[in-house]
Amino acid sequence: MGRRVLQSKFSVLRLFASLGLVALIGVPGALAQSGNDHPQDQKPQAANPADVSKDNQRKTDEFTEAAQALNGGPAGNPECVWLGRRVVQLLYTDDLDTAFRHLDLYDRFGCPGGHVQASFRCLTRFIAQIDDKVPNSLRNHVHACWVNPDAKPQVAAAPAPAPAAPPAPAGSSPQPAQPAAPQAQPSPQPAKP
Repeated sequence: MGRRVLQSKFSVLRLFASLGLVALIGVPGALAQSGNDHPQDQKPQAANPADVSKDNQRKTDEFTEAAQALNGGPAGNPECVWLGRRVVQLLYTDDLDTAFRHLDLYDRFGCPGGHVQASFRCLTRFIAQIDDKVPNSLRNHVHACWVNPDAKPQVAAAPAPAPAAPPAPAGSSPQPAQPAAPQAQPSPQPAKP
């Protein structure tokens, strides 16, 4: 009987030793995975105060420009400008659910719904000029269309037509047309021996 108790003590010790070994092997791997360099835990760096000030001034200038261009109408109110431009931009990017939620807020503030429609119609005229690689291209076009929904894109000047040949003097016979480019002549074949 003493022998069985002794054997069971050794088997329990072996079990604990093997569990301890497994735990020691797995701990360094777990510690390596849970390092302190988590990018999502790091706080974003504070923006430069000069950049924030410049951005706020630009926004204020845009609201003032819209209010002046729209003659103090409801579409020129800051809340209508902000929400309306967001709606137009979201419609352009096909985020319809968010656009309709913003449109509900836009209507709740008493802003004119026809202005959103006219601004979006204007934006569709500028699709060829909106470049995703240019920063703020879409935002600038949306603002321009909000301020002036009747804006039309500038058409690139067509190349001038080639000057026509001067007219022949009266009384002279027309000369035969000369080929524009010299004709290629076949190269002579070497004689066979």
